[in-house]
Amino acid sequence: MTEAGNNEVGAQAEDIKARKERERDELYALDISGVEWHCAPGTEEHEERVEIAYLPEGAVAMRSSLDPDTVLRYTEAEWRAFVLGARDGEFDLEPAPQGGGVAGE
Repeated sequence: MTEAGNNEVGAQAEDIKARKERERDELYALDISGVEWHCAPGTEEHEERVEIAYLPEGAVAMRSSLDPDTVLRYTEAEWRAFVLGARDGEFDLEPAPQGGGVAGE
């Protein structure tokens, strides 16, 4: 690739990075105090669970019921990638060994 081509690729990467930072800043600037939190069907109020809330433009907020003040927010593209990855098994955990240690030890 030529130097001009490298510069163009670098400029495009910087533009993408800047756009993603703007999206993230806008997402975290949203007031989500009144959102409705959802959890998996069949879970009880007192059980530990993951909760999600749908935000504008397809974004999603996610938190743990044990730490409701810590909220992660994802753009529509990030959430879609996560859900598709989960459906594909990308985040499946390896079963723990019989001795109770961590898998892979």
